[in-house]
Amino acid sequence: MINEQDLVRACQRNDRKAQTAFYNMYKGKLMGVCRRYARSKEEAEDIYQEAFVKVFNNIKSLEKPEAVGAWVRKTVIHTAINYYHANLKFQQNTDYETVVLSNDDYPNILATLSNEDLLALIHQLPDGYRMVFNLYVIDGYNHNEIGQMLGISENTSKSQLSRAKELLRKQLKKLGIVSYERIQ
Repeated sequence: MINEQDLVRACQRNDRKAQTAFYNMYKGKLMGVCRRYARSKEEAEDIYQEAFVKVFNNIKSLEKPEAVGAWVRKTVIHTAINYYHANLKFQQNTDYETVVLSNDDYPNILATLSNEDLLALIHQLPDGYRMVFNLYVIDGYNHNEIGQMLGISENTSKSQLSRAKELLRKQLKKLGIVSYERIQ
């Protein structure tokens, strides 16, 4: 079996078989990332395809093949954000000003959910909230970075995260996953 770094070097030489193997190797790992940012499975597939066009167009510039995993993941995330921006005009605007803001231990609660359950809950969030939630909670970006990526202020990022958490909290409560006392 060929190692990942040799596969990268073969892709840098435009080896089509290596590109197919590389694409398939990452599909299982990163399609979940695409699904978190997309509104549908089809959208996630479009994002993944578009990301890998970028990967293959830029793989020759990758100087450290051992860093390919982080580089590909970052490319997929940025492609998802760009896809979001490109389709923003088609998304509905919803007024969530009445949502109550609060804090709690989301990583602990979310860790008790299966990936499928978590994905289903995240998909119920409005698009902007979903983007900020994914970037902050799951992908580890800070509010300043999120603001720059999404073209919003740092405070808007913080507000959208709080609102996303509150909407998730309400969904978790409806599902009986957390008690009222735990979500205060």
